[in-house]
Amino acid sequence: MPANQGERARRRLSTEERREQLLSVGAKLFSESPYDDVWIEQVAEIAGVSRGLLYHYFPTKRDFFAAVVERESGRMLRMTAAVPGVPVREQLAAGLDTYLTYVQAHAHGFRAFHRADAAGDQAVRRVYQRALAAQERQILAALAADPEFGPVFESAPQVRLAVRGWLAFTTAVCLEWLRDGELTREQVRDLCARALLGVIA
Repeated sequence: MPANQGERARRRLSTEERREQLLSVGAKLFSESPYDDVWIEQVAEIAGVSRGLLYHYFPTKRDFFAAVVERESGRMLRMTAAVPGVPVREQLAAGLDTYLTYVQAHAHGFRAFHRADAAGDQAVRRVYQRALAAQERQILAALAADPEFGPVFESAPQVRLAVRGWLAFTTAVCLEWLRDGELTREQVRDLCARALLGVIA
């Protein structure tokens, strides 16, 4: 056995390290291949663990997929977090660029996530609802702290609903963009930015 393989075999990962390793493998595979083409055996082989150990962490493939999506959703929130003191208008394009770049790079996973939610898959729906609520809170907090848009919250109690509608709009636009690819990323970014500014104006 080569020395580096022996070293890997001897090192025991903690529960959290192992879980993170499996989710990292899953994120890569689900971004590269449709959901139905990703096999648990493949994940286990790449991670160097038994299929039984993977099922110990995630009882079903759907649970595994939901956990991958939840991890990636949290990562996306951190990547698009507002910068305190910088106007929303200045941050919006950059935040959308980051989001759309991620969607494009993880197209298979993005489609699978929203297909499973639309089909009523309960494991994915729970992740979806948490992710949506977190995105909504992040956007509302940024708007509330912004000198231009903060006063809107005092006179327009429907802003929360408008932001929620915008998130659904952006998802629909992204799914269509991935399907036909007629627009550039910059065009999609500008479309989504104008839509958000329109609903909160």
